[in-house]
Amino acid sequence: MLFRESVERVAHRSVEGMLKDQLVEKFVHTHGYRPGDSEVRSWQRSIPALTSALLDAGLDQVEMLIEYGLPLTSKRADVVLAGVHPDTQEPSYVVVELKQWSQAYPDEDDEPTLCRVDAYARPVLHPIEQVRGYCAYMTSFNGALAGNPEQIAGVAYLHNATEFGVSGLFGTEQDEYGRMFTEDRRGEFISYLQSRLAPASGALAADALLAGKTQPSRQLMAVAADEVREREQFVLLDEQRVAYEMVLRAVEKAHGSDHKEVVIVTGGPGTGKSVVALSLLGELYRRGIPALHATGSQSFTKTMRKVAGARKRQVQDLFKYFNSFMTAQRNSLDVLLCDEAHRIRETSANRYTRAEHRTGKPQIDELIDVARVPVFLLDQHQVVRPGEIGRVEEIKAAAAQRGLQCREVSLDNQFRCGGSDAYLRWVVRLLGLEGDGPAQWEPDGRMELAVADSPAELEAFLADRRSHGYEARMTAGYCWRWSDAKPGEPLPADVVIGDWARPWNLKGDRSVMGAPPSALWATDPAGFGQVGCVYTAQGFEYDWSGVILGPDLVWRTDRWVVDRTASKDPVFKRATPDEDVNRLIRNTYKVLLTRGMVGTIVYSTDPETRTMLRTLTGHREMSADAVG
Repeated sequence: MLFRESVERVAHRSVEGMLKDQLVEKFVHTHGYRPGDSEVRSWQRSIPALTSALLDAGLDQVEMLIEYGLPLTSKRADVVLAGVHPDTQEPSYVVVELKQWSQAYPDEDDEPTLCRVDAYARPVLHPIEQVRGYCAYMTSFNGALAGNPEQIAGVAYLHNATEFGVSGLFGTEQDEYGRMFTEDRRGEFISYLQSRLAPASGALAADALLAGKTQPSRQLMAVAADEVREREQFVLLDEQRVAYEMVLRAVEKAHGSDHKEVVIVTGGPGTGKSVVALSLLGELYRRGIPALHATGSQSFTKTMRKVAGARKRQVQDLFKYFNSFMTAQRNSLDVLLCDEAHRIRETSANRYTRAEHRTGKPQIDELIDVARVPVFLLDQHQVVRPGEIGRVEEIKAAAAQRGLQCREVSLDNQFRCGGSDAYLRWVVRLLGLEGDGPAQWEPDGRMELAVADSPAELEAFLADRRSHGYEARMTAGYCWRWSDAKPGEPLPADVVIGDWARPWNLKGDRSVMGAPPSALWATDPAGFGQVGCVYTAQGFEYDWSGVILGPDLVWRTDRWVVDRTASKDPVFKRATPDEDVNRLIRNTYKVLLTRGMVGTIVYSTDPETRTMLRTLTGHREMSADAVG
């Protein structure tokens, strides 16, 4: 949350010209960068319009939570009003989405979920759907609302719009979670606010909402079965919903005519790419539309097959690999959801491919050709192996060669790492992937970060987290040999640091000595105690992440030094250029450092690197709440 005060105080600051500067100052302190001009204009124009309506409604003591951060995501609601319900005297909350639009219209007459605004090149989510999603999300993840969903309501206030300018948007169904008011309906808006909020102090209600315990995020793998078999488990917000609707729209067009188009969904770690993919797969499966999910990750695909298809074999068959379509007929699928498309390779052929199938056809071409609507979900900065070429420009070029329309949606808000933008920026600056070098870590209340002085301390801390009900895993850079486990024998403890030694996760498809197979290491509780590598961790998330920085990446005086000789990763050949190895090793640690949902604890095998990390983090002890 950026700012909290009563309506009366916010209105006073606005009249005195102080509100904008205070919001900008708080934003910079919270996020580490300046807000965009459009956001500042919104504060200057939209908040006074809202406070004016609230004052006219006699609600000057209601609390305003401005730029309220939704739990476990970087997404923010414009304003949450906290007060007392006039009838029940219970806490009452109204989520307000403020729009400066003067005109807007549905993207298509028969599909009111998306709308068009002249200022934007692409369709955007209907404001009613946007605020409805915020309400549903808050009831799912804020403990103060989990058992009281009737206490929250949502409205979109288009304070510059006339009835004529946005008349087409009123075709969308309205309910308590999603209503819309314009300037022409300001009187109705005031009456609605009075029906939800009493002219009394909202301070205690605001306290209760802010103190509400954040409910654990629904882990992707744990709900996959219901997601594809029965109903939608995830609430899609803003750009996620736009991507979802855009794909369904393309599917409908493909059914109605001989239509084919490509959709690209981009986003960093934890922006919800896989959530979008699973939501689409579940919806398409329920509609009986031929669709498949494909990745280049053996771990992810095998986990999906096991968890989502535990009771139905046909569900297992929905999950394929990128190289599964070498001989598939053109347009034999309606939809192919290419998750983690950054792992697309130059060709699908490998040493086991039959000679007649070694056509040299690019893998991207195979994936585009097989479906009427191929969907690529990717993060270009998660490439960790030589030969991975999944990039937006490559996909667009392949689509252009075929004369196909290519639509792109960017998922800007991330849900991993507690929704902490500050933590993700800290990681990419730490590793020299962006910015001017490592920065001091400033806790933001969303993500915990600690540095361990030994691997034993790291493991003990994670074991304590598990005793309190959290999921936890240890990962490391690929700097130790990786022996094959033998049935009936203890797992070889290859990761040796001083007198501490632990095994890597298993290589194969079978459990050994109680340890889960490779594909299930990140999701099976028995995976704790083995050290995972980037290939088993990528694409997954867990509450607490313990990361061991090996000797392949060390800090020397004022810069990182990559030592390729310290890496035992067999994918790095002698012919792999030093520049590529440097980038891929840093990307590897970025992936490992962004798996945690609640916190990360880091250990480096190098003393100078540990000193640098302690300096950046202040070697902070974990907070009492985090430890307890």
